[in-house]
Amino acid sequence: IRGVEALLRWTHPLRGAVPPMVFIPIAERFGLINELGNWVIDEACRQMQDWQEQGLRMRVAINLSVHQLRQPDLVECIDQALRRHCVESSQLLCEITESVAMEDIKTTQRAFEGLSNIGVFLSIDDFGTGYSSLSYLRQLPARQLKIDRSFINDLEASGDARAVVDGVIKLAHALGLKVVAEGVETEAQRDILLTLDCDELQGYLFARPMSAAALLGWTDGLKPEGSADFSPSVFAAGPEGS
Repeated sequence: IRGVEALLRWTHPLRGAVPPMVFIPIAERFGLINELGNWVIDEACRQMQDWQEQGLRMRVAINLSVHQLRQPDLVECIDQALRRHCVESSQLLCEITESVAMEDIKTTQRAFEGLSNIGVFLSIDDFGTGYSSLSYLRQLPARQLKIDRSFINDLEASGDARAVVDGVIKLAHALGLKVVAEGVETEAQRDILLTLDCDELQGYLFARPMSAAALLGWTDGLKPEGSADFSPSVFAAGPEGS
């Protein structure tokens, strides 16, 4: 296991489970997204500290919105959370989607450079769905690309999807970047990605999202059923194992 991705969920006392696609736009509309984002940053660092005290060293990935990238104290906020919870900066992975990265390249560069300077691990998410300029991409201090799940879904049946994934992996490796394939659900997808030299795989083939407590048990060889909070990202070591 290389790390997990923190997933934001809201269980409303009356409405039940409210999906992020509903409450995130509301938070953005009413100016609450930065406060919510700051809470996610602190909670991710707190959870890493808690796991460390229980003997589990686990990298946690969080997603940054375009609003957070424009937040003038974003780097300071993340740095303070890391220090407050005594977590190494390299243990926190910040993801930004390709489309957001290209929306305001100067803001993205400024935020990425600041985060890179304090040692945070940076990733470009949903790669392949936007229209990024390679000249800009290579200027960003990102260390990882995540291939969008739409390409992984079509990997078995579509030669075009396989060609795109193969090309992205080769391009990323040429730029010195690691590659994560998200949305891996079948053994056939896993095997194809291994032959294409993909570095990490993430998806339901390995585990469903689970709570932090459930994940602690899962890493000890258990597969408990729990609420959806963390999605593991694993490194597939060979055709028969991960």
